[in-house]
Amino acid sequence: MQSIHGQGIARGNGLAPVCTDCHGIHSIKSPVNTNAAVSGTNVSKDICARCHEGVRLSQEFGVPGNRVTTYFDSYHGLAAQGGSVVAANCSSCHGVHNILPSSDPRSTVNRANLDATCGQCHKGVTQKFTLTPVHLGDGIHPKDIGSIAVRWIRLIYVVLILVVIGVMFLHNAIIWRSKAVARRKMQNPMMFRMTANQRWQHLILLTSFIVLVITGFALKFPDSWFAAVLGMGEQLRSIIHRIAGVALIGAGIYHIFYLAMAKEGRRLILDIAPRPRDAFDAWATMRYYLGLSKEKPKFGRFNYAEKAEYWALVWGTGLMAVTGVMMWAKVWVGDLLARWWVDVATAIHFYEAILATLAIVVWHFYQVFFDPDVYPMNWAWWDGKMPVEHYRHEHELDTEALAEAEANADKPEAGPPKE
Repeated sequence: MQSIHGQGIARGNGLAPVCTDCHGIHSIKSPVNTNAAVSGTNVSKDICARCHEGVRLSQEFGVPGNRVTTYFDSYHGLAAQGGSVVAANCSSCHGVHNILPSSDPRSTVNRANLDATCGQCHKGVTQKFTLTPVHLGDGIHPKDIGSIAVRWIRLIYVVLILVVIGVMFLHNAIIWRSKAVARRKMQNPMMFRMTANQRWQHLILLTSFIVLVITGFALKFPDSWFAAVLGMGEQLRSIIHRIAGVALIGAGIYHIFYLAMAKEGRRLILDIAPRPRDAFDAWATMRYYLGLSKEKPKFGRFNYAEKAEYWALVWGTGLMAVTGVMMWAKVWVGDLLARWWVDVATAIHFYEAILATLAIVVWHFYQVFFDPDVYPMNWAWWDGKMPVEHYRHEHELDTEALAEAEANADKPEAGPPKE
């Protein structure tokens, strides 16, 4: 009752904690039990943070907020999160039943008592050591020399990092672009792999997919770095996510009409259709690159890996579109079918998103960036072109395209194939 909490209750302050707020009700355990609410890092994370991390106390009573965050930014907090059982937590310094304002002479964090409080762990400390604030970066001690020095160091290094790394990035980007262009010019003669129509479809798909991934995972992982980079409210994030979803669905619908109506589309669907031979090609490819066979498999316009990626994309886009619309119209779907259908759609949407994202990074990015044969990049997505020699190496059975490329070898300005 003598602590600041007890005094608050005595004054009729209903926000002040009572015994059960810290110790629990049915789950009361000894503080020496590591699973107890008032033991170890549980004190900071689960008990003190309930009040001292929010803004309610600071708004209504002028009590500083963000106290737990600044504790976890300190060495004590980092060590505690790393599993240390000896690092100081909130109660180690501020006390338990004897918590008082630092201005109270009886407080364990009063300047006159800091030597004894800090000395519990740091034997032999003096006032020069103890007067440095533990909660840095929160503006509570804006005039002490330590906080001022830390603020200036932080500001200088933030600017320094942005400038130095920015110059490094710009320097390497200029060199990379020049070398990439020079390397590409050395790869003549070229041939067209993708038409302008196909490249536009791919660009819309690429852009909408990236936006969907970032805005979607930002909801599921609000503490992640990309959620912080996004820096937008939930409502704006939701709007952008849905716009990207509509763009992806629109691109899918257009692609269906493209396959049915355009001559190149009809040819595409015939060439990329899966066949039993694809399974044998996959097995033969693994044998060849493992050194178990000397004969390299030959492919037509699309190999088994490209076919697998295309049809996985078709399946994934359809599944994400259906489940996304179900989540968007959750009330209508729940009333029409049952509420659990929305839960099922949400689970499928999330795990399919993980599968699709990892597939793009592991499978597609290898073929576009990391395959030594296309390094530094397969530029077909940008200008539609690829070296004839590389195409012959990868798609030797596509004799029609190779014959057309050889016929146009003396025409470097020849345009892309007609749609």
